[in-house]
Amino acid sequence: MTNIERLNLEIKGIDLTIDELSIYLQEQNLESNIEYNPTSNTNKRNILKTALAILESIANQPQLMKSYKQDDITVSQFHENLQSRIDQLERKIREIPNDEKVYEDGASFFYMFSS
Repeated sequence: MTNIERLNLEIKGIDLTIDELSIYLQEQNLESNIEYNPTSNTNKRNILKTALAILESIANQPQLMKSYKQDDITVSQFHENLQSRIDQLERKIREIPNDEKVYEDGASFFYMFSS
């Protein structure tokens, strides 16, 4: 499975061209035709960041923020549901651990200051 195929799994139902998806992936330092690595937390995080960027782009379209009614079905509160999904993705991205070396106690170490 390639990165673009994995992204399509994440944004199922959102129709974008291959070129548009490739640009979103490139913005997260991913190539669309490269094999997706499910064991890499960095790769997974970047796919989710790409999906988040797509959802944020949709949220910037005010013409989509209305209620729709078709036959007996009403789709309302599109914006609230979209914002809820954006919040879920942001939380999920923050919870993914880094691929860096993790120490025995489970803590990750980084240098906050350098000389």
